[in-house]
Amino acid sequence: MIGLTVSPEVSLVDEPVKIQAWGLPPRENIALRAWLKDEKGRIFHSIAFYLTDDEGKINLERSPSTGGDFYGIHPMGLFWALRPAIPFLRLIKHDVMGSPLYVHLELYSHLVITPSPDDVPLVSKVIERWYVSPGVQRVQIREGRVRGALFLPPGEGPFLGVIDMFGGAGGLMEFRSSLLASRGFASLALAYFAYEDLPDFLGDMDLKYFEEAAQFLCNHPKVSGDGIGVIAICKGAEMALGMSSYLPQVAATICINGTNAVNGNNLSYGDLLIPGIPYRSERLMLTHGGTLNLSRAMDDPRLPQHQDSVYPLEKARGPILFLVAEDDQNYDSLFFAKEALARAQKYGKKDVYLRTYPGAGHLLEPPGSPFCPVSQSPFFPLPLMWGGELLAHGKAQESSWKETQDFLRKSIPCSRRNKL
Repeated sequence: MIGLTVSPEVSLVDEPVKIQAWGLPPRENIALRAWLKDEKGRIFHSIAFYLTDDEGKINLERSPSTGGDFYGIHPMGLFWALRPAIPFLRLIKHDVMGSPLYVHLELYSHLVITPSPDDVPLVSKVIERWYVSPGVQRVQIREGRVRGALFLPPGEGPFLGVIDMFGGAGGLMEFRSSLLASRGFASLALAYFAYEDLPDFLGDMDLKYFEEAAQFLCNHPKVSGDGIGVIAICKGAEMALGMSSYLPQVAATICINGTNAVNGNNLSYGDLLIPGIPYRSERLMLTHGGTLNLSRAMDDPRLPQHQDSVYPLEKARGPILFLVAEDDQNYDSLFFAKEALARAQKYGKKDVYLRTYPGAGHLLEPPGSPFCPVSQSPFFPLPLMWGGELLAHGKAQESSWKETQDFLRKSIPCSRRNKL
């Protein structure tokens, strides 16, 4: 009898699973395929080839892939490698509460690349990958100007509070906040443009909006009011650094592949106006595949005319962690992070840290998120290059997710830390 087991069959997307098969001919080439449909019914799929052992078994924790989408021993490789059947799509789960991702795993007795109708799997399994654990509550937020969704862990709290932001795609992305709440944080997924009654496009920014969000979270009865954390990527990371530089409510900050200065759009905070460093559109790079590389489109913040745009991060109340992908092809994020670290050292701020990930691309997300090296963005005419290499990026997402949680737990003050 041929068998295929996946354990656990129901899990959070950031949890690893164990995949094993048995009852196959010894020393036989087989194929394992994974596929799913996103919320619009679009297919993402991956495949890997394996050689069964002398007992006709494979165990992805010990058996190396001999080909397909990746090589070597990578137990979660099939999940990392999920790619869109239609080019330039990015897998984003919007309805995190209503349903999981249903991942289909299929075992074939021969090496297939794209199964035809005649290719029938020997055995298959469907598993559930959730973005939220049981008991987590989602609260739609429309408080004053603040728009977003607050995810609360089960229990009375108080919990460590975190504001979570994404970048230039706009709208509201909730998948990281729901996972953070599943790990014990009260996480506010914060929108700042292209959502509900917020501006349709990213224009000049008002730090008072983010201050209002920070104060709302601090005042929430289930959140420890001693200070909050902020985690953000891309343009959101730029705003996160501004929050840490000026807002006393921010006790810890994680900037994922961001900058050290205000870019493009001006930032105001009361009477303070921070000019945005103009983008250099003449430096946009077109690839032979018809995609855009933006990594050189930001000007050097060290230039004399841009000094007023650099964030005074030395004024930040708490620690700052820069998580940087070394193969980021959207921002020169390593350069910006090193500049931020140099400024911190210049002014004697000792709690600014830099963690780099060789081979990782711009979209550094929780583990279980498929590697996305290029995708269409709603505000650009061509798909954007994000960069990275599959295996290095998958490993970086696993490492950075653990480091993210450790840093937030260590850095956000809470008088009842044992609740976590």
